[in-house]
Amino acid sequence: MKRSITARLVTMFAAAALLTFALIGAALYTVLDRELTRHQDDELHIGLKNMAYSIQHVGTVERWNRVQAKMDTLAPQDGSMRFWVLSDDPRFLYGTGLADMQRMTQSADGRGAIMLPGHTYAMRTQSVYIDPLDDRPGVRLIIGSDSTPYRRTRQVFFSALLGLSLVAVLAVALAGHWIARVGLKPLVRLSDEAQALRPKTLSQRLPEAALPIELKALTGAFNGALARLEEAYAQLEAFNADVAHELRTPLGNLIGGTQVALSRPRSAPELQEVLASNLEDLERLRSIVNDMLFLARADRGEVATGRVRTPIAAEVHKTIEFFEFVLDETGMQVRIEGDQGIEAQLETALFRRAMTNLLQNAIEHSEPGAQLVVALREEASATWITVSNPGEPIARAHQLHLFDRFYRVDAARHGLGQHHGHGLGLAIVKAVAGMHGGQVTASSEGGTNTMGFSVARAAVAEAG
Repeated sequence: MKRSITARLVTMFAAAALLTFALIGAALYTVLDRELTRHQDDELHIGLKNMAYSIQHVGTVERWNRVQAKMDTLAPQDGSMRFWVLSDDPRFLYGTGLADMQRMTQSADGRGAIMLPGHTYAMRTQSVYIDPLDDRPGVRLIIGSDSTPYRRTRQVFFSALLGLSLVAVLAVALAGHWIARVGLKPLVRLSDEAQALRPKTLSQRLPEAALPIELKALTGAFNGALARLEEAYAQLEAFNADVAHELRTPLGNLIGGTQVALSRPRSAPELQEVLASNLEDLERLRSIVNDMLFLARADRGEVATGRVRTPIAAEVHKTIEFFEFVLDETGMQVRIEGDQGIEAQLETALFRRAMTNLLQNAIEHSEPGAQLVVALREEASATWITVSNPGEPIARAHQLHLFDRFYRVDAARHGLGQHHGHGLGLAIVKAVAGMHGGQVTASSEGGTNTMGFSVARAAVAEAG
């Protein structure tokens, strides 16, 4: 069953109304019950006080007859109020059903109750002892009031209160449904506008100005997601174009060379030359595909699992030795600066791959005889390895994208980030850094371009 915000709001409105009316009803019923009880007790007390005053001044049988007549007059015919007088002297007894008085319950203050035959509810009673006077012995005067009218008043009030509460809850639920529908109209409009978005209109954004405050945060987050999606879509289109460009050249060479070789009969040496040329282009294709597969694994969150505690300077030296022939040929030199005793948890094959790409990039964009610097720097949570080389200044706008795939500074598609003929070298450096819990950096100041990456410090990596 689909969950509805409107249904949830209506349910909460109804539940809140039901709870509110229940509390108010309970309070009103309690007040009414107490007031009815107090009214009944006051009525009993007044009747008891008046009759007790009359009995207190009667000490003879002759005058007692007048008291009995007064009680007969005060007691209604419907029996809603009754008097009883209990005495050891039969001449001073009064009331019907005196034998039933044994069932009366009574508290210390004289209040009590008695259940009489033929009555649905017990009569509420009050009693008082009157001292003897002349011929009259001490007697106990009891006055009783029928609780039936009060009970019926309570029942009618409760029924009315219950009915009104249910009607009120239903009214609140209907009003809540209408309020929810009206209140959610901006969300419905927002949903309609979101459904109208298409891949061709990714630059469109949901309007925020006319929305309630509660929806602005959601709309802002959604627009942010659209911006990231647009950026990713643009990167995907650029990536497709870059891949097509990188693959077109070797594929064109392969097709062209093969077509030329097949245009007329060739000797064995000529065919070997064609095959050797094709092999170079195939190796380039394989390199591009391998690098793309490596980056795809890095994007899926793959981490360096074969890390061992390794001196960073030693690995840098090994990478420099790999370029020894190129450095001698160009007259360049590489100097290592910083603490050469720094160690880190590294997967050495990946680290050398990243260092190779950094040094290859620095060599390709430096003049012959240039001095390259590899700097090692240890910070609180990471160890940084940077490579600096003299070169043309790089604009800040380009520095932010140097580690993107196939990104090149100039329109000729041959610039920073190129590695072995395709623009994935610095992207691989970024992937290696991420697999070691690190980041990348690029800067250009004073005619020196610096690029590098970090790895998590040895102690931090071990703790993780």
